Amino acid sequence: MTGRTGHAWSVPMRPGPTNSMADVAGLRVGHAQRVGEGYLTGVSVVVAPPEGAVAGVDVRGAAPGTRETELLDPRNLVERVHAIVLTGGSAFGLSAACGVMQRLADEGIGFPVAGGVVPIVPSAVIYDLGRGGGFRATPDGELGAAAYDAAVAATPSASSASASSASASSASASSASASSVSAPAAAAPARNGSIGAGTGAVAGGLAGGVGTASAVLPSGVTVAALAVVNAAGSVLDPGGGLLSGTRYGLAGEFGDIGEPDLDEVARWQPVKAPSFNTTIGVVATDLTLSKAQCGKLAGVAHDGLARAIRPAHTMVDGDTVFAMSTCGRPGADTELHDVLAAGADVFSRAVAHAVLHATGREGAPAYLDVFPSARKRG
Repeated sequence: MTGRTGHAWSVPMRPGPTNSMADVAGLRVGHAQRVGEGYLTGVSVVVAPPEGAVAGVDVRGAAPGTRETELLDPRNLVERVHAIVLTGGSAFGLSAACGVMQRLADEGIGFPVAGGVVPIVPSAVIYDLGRGGGFRATPDGELGAAAYDAAVAATPSASSASASSASASSASASSASASSVSAPAAAAPARNGSIGAGTGAVAGGLAGGVGTASAVLPSGVTVAALAVVNAAGSVLDPGGGLLSGTRYGLAGEFGDIGEPDLDEVARWQPVKAPSFNTTIGVVATDLTLSKAQCGKLAGVAHDGLARAIRPAHTMVDGDTVFAMSTCGRPGADTELHDVLAAGADVFSRAVAHAVLHATGREGAPAYLDVFPSARKRG
């Protein structure tokens, strides 16, 4: 068993087969994006098993854009959600959830009511307005439906194959295959980088994106995270150029990435223009949790966010993290503590993967374009 040691609370763990949300059995992930003709935005969706997943949420940013989060309060009626949508487009992008709801309703999946079902689809947005040139070129129901279709079409073998590109060298090729001109394009569920809701993301002046990570605990419980990194704060260590989230990597996960040369760090002067941002994401487990425990897991994942991004939860961020439990494994208090400890780490790692694999563009260069010496030789 590989894992980090020497910490006050050290949980031995290893990454799952795809190092992504797909490692939590029953969850499916899909991405869709539009690039060109004014668009640079997209949608990511985490689809629960047909019976739904218990869920919680923690909103800590001062400028959130959300939908259906009040339902996740443990005091409220609904126990399970059927999908979670993460999207660009600021508040305009919340309409992407309508496309996901339509797809779920067509399949008869949702909260049963007289005459049919109402799918429960909590959502959160990032601010990426105008980054492709068109201020109103935002995700809609069609793009949400495309992301859902990509999730449903995903297979474990496809997820494993796409996860094999664990180094940042795949970033440019990923961007090319994910691009389209105004029509939706899909991306594989275990992919990292400038895809889905992270297509137009920026992270502390660098290109941001979608990142994933997972961990399998000694008990066999799996914890995974998907982060959409569009942060106002820096993703770099203070005074240096190392990606902060890489410090929480498992054995060999970031083995080809190190501290860049000091001259590259000295030259890096990110544009400090006023901006609205937001990092959003999902952390999930197969351990059986209550709504209140899911809320706690979402809160702990914010600790991982704050370890990887500095500062976090600012007045111009809408930082929001959802937590999901598929209830595939019976739980115990000791296992809950381990899941919470792992939840923070997987989110930090997911943030690092998002930035490391993002594709640069004008005004938002890729991490390895700014710090090429960070890639270790040999």
